[in-house]
Amino acid sequence: MYRDLFAVFAVATALASTALPSASCAEEEQQESWRLFVADHSLPVVHAIDLASGRQIGRFDLEGYAALSLSETGRTVFAVQGEENVVHAIDTGIALSDHGEHRDIEVTPPKLVGATIKGEKPGHVVTHGDDVAIFYDRTHRFDLLKESSLLQEKPEPKAIDTVAAHHGVAVPMGNHLLVSVPNMQAAVKEGELPPRLGLRVLDRNGRQIGDVAPCTGLHGEATSARLVAFGCEEGVLVARPGGADGPKLEMLAYGASLPQGKVSTLLGGRSMQFFLGNYGEDKVVLIDPDSTEAPYRVIDLPTRRVDFVLDPAKFQNAYILTEDGRLHLLDTVKGEIARSETVTEPYSKDGHWRDPRPRLAVAGDDIVITDPRRSLIRLVSSETLKQSRAIPVDGQPFGLVAAGGSGARH
Repeated sequence: MYRDLFAVFAVATALASTALPSASCAEEEQQESWRLFVADHSLPVVHAIDLASGRQIGRFDLEGYAALSLSETGRTVFAVQGEENVVHAIDTGIALSDHGEHRDIEVTPPKLVGATIKGEKPGHVVTHGDDVAIFYDRTHRFDLLKESSLLQEKPEPKAIDTVAAHHGVAVPMGNHLLVSVPNMQAAVKEGELPPRLGLRVLDRNGRQIGDVAPCTGLHGEATSARLVAFGCEEGVLVARPGGADGPKLEMLAYGASLPQGKVSTLLGGRSMQFFLGNYGEDKVVLIDPDSTEAPYRVIDLPTRRVDFVLDPAKFQNAYILTEDGRLHLLDTVKGEIARSETVTEPYSKDGHWRDPRPRLAVAGDDIVITDPRRSLIRLVSSETLKQSRAIPVDGQPFGLVAAGGSGARH
């Protein structure tokens, strides 16, 4: 009898345990939410747009024209107003949190953070985890702060010396900081800033560790997995984790087999470790930092490049818009253009570098393209490269970031 009762109890327990996940799943809803943050070309305003409905869900008036930068967490859009010496932060209202086997998503209205960060001509803003580094071109410092504190409107920026004012960058990397070095021996005209000659490693108190690594004309940086890369005239400088002694810096020289050119803009792969960079105006280059034989693969474009972006979810996809108005799907594994379609009218690269031209972002299965001449945001399928719909926007939509993702909503 006890054996029979035990068998019944075991079956009942098994049935109850298998029912528990279903009950848990009933309490949560899978949701995907994307928001676009669009800066106007000439007006001091950023529009927040819900991608699904196309509705404007926020308008944020600033002090000047803003370049937009999205934090690594996707929680914050930095509106960098270099001419006004200020950086505003916009809370995207989308928070993704990892729970091992799944992610949770929390969606709230976007809002302009009350606290601002000020400095002489802010330029590059780089985030890594909760760290934010804001570099100022016209003074010899950058600020290091926590994104979480900024969103709580209690930022406590720590100023770290950069030797001299220059158009540079600072990148948090674990317990260290990677900071550009100005060439103080270079002859510069009055009012101009000195060029960059290399990169140095600092600890969190601003003390230098080791020697300066040469990187002539340093410009462009990106993170992929645990690596950080910088564009230089002689190659791409890669920083690898190195323990207590700080990151290890290695130069990937271009080599004689490559055509004339250099990398000055970099993007980093997320789910696969690689970098994509420009190589002059009509080429891009795939960079394998672990290849000792041939780290570079150069891809020719039909015309000059207007903008390019990596797909964060589909590691084999990169999208490149050229001045003839065509969008190209670059297969990053094969190193070749897989498909091309016309998506806008031509936008010439001639003229001022900040003339209104389209910009790209990726939001789920959509490639998002600003079209400032037509006051439109165009949504293009990442599968077909065909336009699926367009969202009208007041003014001249220019700078663009997409924030969002999918997760369980409890």
